[in-house]
Amino acid sequence: MGNDLTRQYHRTPGRAAGGNPAVRFDRLAAEAVDDGWYHDPDLPVLRTQVSDEQIGRVISRNTSPDLSFDRSINPYRGCEHGCIYCYARPSHAYLGLSPGLDFETQLIARPNAAAQLHKELSNPRYQPATIAIGTNTDAYQPIEKDRRIMRDVLTVLRDFNHPVAIVTKGTLIARDVDILADMAAKGLVRVGISITTLDPKTSRAMEPRVPLPLARLRVIRQLSDAGVPVRVMVSPVVPALTDHELEAILQAAHDAGAVAASCIMLRLPLEVAGLFKNWLEAEFPDRAARIMGRVRSLHGGRDYDPAFGKRMQGQGVWAKITQQRFKLAAARLGLDRSLPPLRTDLFARPPQTGDQLTLF
Repeated sequence: MGNDLTRQYHRTPGRAAGGNPAVRFDRLAAEAVDDGWYHDPDLPVLRTQVSDEQIGRVISRNTSPDLSFDRSINPYRGCEHGCIYCYARPSHAYLGLSPGLDFETQLIARPNAAAQLHKELSNPRYQPATIAIGTNTDAYQPIEKDRRIMRDVLTVLRDFNHPVAIVTKGTLIARDVDILADMAAKGLVRVGISITTLDPKTSRAMEPRVPLPLARLRVIRQLSDAGVPVRVMVSPVVPALTDHELEAILQAAHDAGAVAASCIMLRLPLEVAGLFKNWLEAEFPDRAARIMGRVRSLHGGRDYDPAFGKRMQGQGVWAKITQQRFKLAAARLGLDRSLPPLRTDLFARPPQTGDQLTLF
């Protein structure tokens, strides 16, 4: 069966993926087949299931030349937001789960993340540098409201005066504005809010459990008013579907208080390509061929080119035109600035149980 889904897209209420493509590490694959005996046109609501994982290490390291950070934290695996284009979907295969509906519904929480972070930051050999959160799966996805793992992690970072860069589509980040404002006053935090489209209908189809664009703009205003520097991330730019909104998104984010901007082209690694193509045929059949043709023009004739330096920005004429549009609009709005580096000189381990008290 490969990485594509079955030919028919099975719409599941509140979900983007049309099914579960095979896990690439499994030798066997299951495929649903209509035998003509029974057909239920009304599929039941697919509930989210969460299991816990006790981790022995919370800070992940990377050496990618495409990334501006060398360490990150992921409080959750899988993401209930369910964005059909999410490049993190293939990571679920390492758990023996499908990058399709499993990624949206079979979630893994890491309840000891904050305690483990405290332990790692307390190591005398630890050297501080900005930790990125939300670069794989969103720490402010819906289950965070009850689990509060991200808030606990953020509290530890504040206690250590450790710099953090957060990327999210979730409006739940506004709940933590008290911690974020304290850290922002010390130059320890910046936030990226991702907005793919301003059209609520397109947003709901493409990212079914993400707060609508207007709600994300309100969060930019809340964070900005609290002194938290916010970058709007036009990500991903979907050619022939959302690219025409580039300037409008930047304008709306600027009006809401964003101080910087970035944009990343659509990328479809591994199973994401099949998932996205099946979704396109179902949701935008009149434009599916045109959109995929433009996507391939971005990646040297393929659905995706994983080469460093190309995968995020694309290549070719259309990529250059889009980047030029972005640069002109960002410059006009004053969003083309580079935010100052977050401070590491304030990092300090707070007093811990068993520490010897000083005499003075």
